[in-house]
Formats: sequence, C-alpha cells, structure tokens
Amino acid sequence: MKLISAFLRLVRWPNLVFIIITQFLFEWCIYARVYPIEFESSNHFQFLFILLASVLIAAAGYIINDYFDQNIDQINKPDKMVVNTIINRRWVIFWHMVLSLAGLFFTMLALPIQLYWHLVLGNLGAILLLWVYSTNFKKQLLIGNIIISLLTAWVILILFFAKFPLLLNELLLVDHDKVRFFRLSILYASFAFIISLVREVVKDMEDIEGDQKYGCTTMPIVWGIRASKVFVAVWMVVLIAALIILQFYVLGLGWWQSALYCFVLIILPLLVILKKLYQANSPESFHTVSTWIKLVMFTGIVAMLFFRFYL
Repeated sequence: MKLISAFLRLVRWPNLVFIIITQFLFEWCIYARVYPIEFESSNHFQFLFILLASVLIAAAGYIINDYFDQNIDQINKPDKMVVNTIINRRWVIFWHMVLSLAGLFFTMLALPIQLYWHLVLGNLGAILLLWVYSTNFKKQLLIGNIIISLLTAWVILILFFAKFPLLLNELLLVDHDKVRFFRLSILYASFAFIISLVREVVKDMEDIEGDQKYGCTTMPIVWGIRASKVFVAVWMVVLIAALIILQFYVLGLGWWQSALYCFVLIILPLLVILKKLYQANSPESFHTVSTWIKLVMFTGIVAMLFFRFYL
C-alpha cells in the first residue's frame, strides 16, 4: 500500500485528474455542442485513447522530473521525496519509459495514423520536451516555464487537432462551426497557457533556495523576487482584463449566470492572488499563492459546463 501511495505521489495524481476533467469537459461541453451530430455518431473510444495518452505522457513527465530533481528536492521538499527513498531509481526510469511508450501507443490507436500523424508527432514532441525540460531547460531562465505552459495548452489543442485530418481540402474548408470551435479551443488554450506560466514562475519563487544551491538560473534567481513578482502581476493583469472584456461580450448574449460565475470564482480570486503575491515573502506564502492559482485553474475548467447550456 505504501508503494502504491508513493507511485501516485510520483505521478502527481491530482494533476492527472485535472487533465481528465479538462479533456472530458472540453469534449462533452464544447465539441459535443458545436458538432452535436458528429459527436453522437463518433467513436468515443477515440477520445478515450487520446485522454489515456495525455494522462500517461503527463505521468511519465512528472516521473522523469522527480528523477532529475532529487538533489534539489532534498532541500525544497524533503518530506515529499519518493525517488530513491521509496522507489528505486531504476524502477523510476522503467516506469517513465513504459508510460511514455504507452502514451504513444494509445495516440496511434486513437485515429488512423496516415491522416492524424501530426497527433503522434505532437505527443512524441511532448515526451521529448518533458525529458529535455527535466534535464536542462527547467534550470534556465523562462524557457522551462514556457515549455510547461505550452504543454498545458496542448492538452486542449490536441482535442481540436484530433477532429480534423491534416489534409489540404480540410485546411481550405472553413465553415461557421469550425471557426467557432477553433475560437473556443484557442480561448481555453490561452487561459491554460497564461495561468500555467504564472504558476510556474510562482513555484520557482517558492523553490528558490534549492534551485540557487544547485546552479539553476530561474527567473527569481536571475532577476530577483521583486522583478519576478512584477512579471507574474503583468500576466495576471492581462488575464483579468481579457476575462472582464469577455464577460461584457457574454452579458450581451444574455449569459448572465456564466458572467456571474466568472466574476465570483475566477476574476475575484485572481485579484486575491495579486494581493497575496504582493505580500508573499517566504516559501510558505508562495506555496499558498500557488495553491490559489491551482484553484482558479480548476474553476476555469469547470466553467466549460456553461457551454453545455448556452451553445
């Protein structure tokens, strides 16, 4: 039982649940409403395989990240260590390879590879990026944060690209539903990118002690805590402003329940996060900010439910 619990911690099971909820709601609340006939007649095993691939590749990424972060984690979070304390290093590498290959297998199983080779290429790229991130880019200024944020957005975008084969006639065929589906995909992918980027920088501020000791050049180390706070605050202000503008558009459509939800459970908490970020000056306080950001990520995901009623 201890081994199973340790493995679940190693693969960050709450984050995997986030991925499952995100992709399920996107498929059920957005794609199913934009393309109701296609959704009813589609092979739902295809979506299930893409979801499994996303979860398995993400789990493999968390595993390899912990594998290469052992020294830093001994300082930043010694009580949460799993690699070489509960699970042997060799088994950690074994599970990384198994989960990565299983993720690629389910990607290829989901759709005809000759028409959807771009999905296989995209998930293969995700696996390689997670490896390079863990070995190198995580320790560098900003590039590691951007990689993780892009991969978070890919969780949404892969579902968009899975609906259309990469053929010339498909690319040239543009209709109202396709444009609407594309806009909603970009909307949620952008939200995922920005909120993930903000959280990654906050986590770097939380982990500055261990990162500094082992020669990392993350933003808080290179630019300092104050400049990093300004960077995060600017992105948050951009996100808040975009959400407020979007709510005026939503209110014009009569979707007042959705607008109220967004103001109370997304925009207001983002303002609280800004205040907490300004006051934060210790690893514990930055961890609190990170937790609040994760809650906003969750409320943002749940907001997809409104499309079930409005689209």
